[in-house]
Amino acid sequence: MPTHLATPPHPVLSAVPEGLIYTFRAMASPCEVRFDSYDADMAARLGEMAEEEALRIERKYSRYRSDNLIAQINGAGGAPVEVDPETAMLLDYADAAYKLSRGLFDITSGVLRRIWKFDGSDRVPPREQVRAILPLVGWHKVRWRNPFITLLPGMEIDLGGLGKEYAVDITLLKLAAETRAPLLVNFGGDLRVSGPRAGFGRWRVAIESVDEEGVSEALLQVSQGALTTSGDARRFLLKDGVRYSHILNPRTGWPVKDAPRSVTVAAATCMEAGLMSTLAMLQGRGAEKFLRREGVQAWWMR
Repeated sequence: MPTHLATPPHPVLSAVPEGLIYTFRAMASPCEVRFDSYDADMAARLGEMAEEEALRIERKYSRYRSDNLIAQINGAGGAPVEVDPETAMLLDYADAAYKLSRGLFDITSGVLRRIWKFDGSDRVPPREQVRAILPLVGWHKVRWRNPFITLLPGMEIDLGGLGKEYAVDITLLKLAAETRAPLLVNFGGDLRVSGPRAGFGRWRVAIESVDEEGVSEALLQVSQGALTTSGDARRFLLKDGVRYSHILNPRTGWPVKDAPRSVTVAAATCMEAGLMSTLAMLQGRGAEKFLRREGVQAWWMR
């Protein structure tokens, strides 16, 4: 079951030897729910529930929309915005991650995408552009006093670094409350399982890696918890023989040097795994040392 899925434009419920799969698209990603069961009515009902939840979170937190809460916060022009308890929980998590990472995990760093376009070209922005935008980066400049958040004019928040992982976690919990059948929720390669499969034991997960030599897969077996993968194999710039990763250091505004091509982390939840895989990439050449020091179960590719 590769983490890079191919899904049709419309939701589909299909049978495989190991059970049923409900596939759909959300959050610009192929998504699936796998059931260790052949109860088609149950799988269709819960698959639709998963799709609705993924789309709800996308509508609420996508930075690409102009009609949601994120747009309201980013467009407030320095005025405080009151948020709901779900958003407050995510902001508290982002605040804790910022402090834990000493500023490397920063949900205000999305403004850097205004000047960095990782499309495989050689268009590296000039240093003066990077210096000019850095004043808009820095969670420590944000006033967050639950339930009110206040950004400096021109600043933005972007929950893309944790939104998909949160969607997997909350969806898995909601579906598991509806059935005893073991299941797997996979949104664009970030996945979590409810427990071991009844008839086949562990879930088999193929982690896809891409390098100059092509595509390869590592087969993992998962019985509980979550897996996430962070990587730069598909988004980069190449200029004068130098490869620029899309992993940006929010403190400098420049790509992290010598980061692994990909890091896959196992943890109890997708949010935990996603944070650790992102932080590992942000360590650059120190990624492996960081993962070993933190005692994280992980796999990486240089």
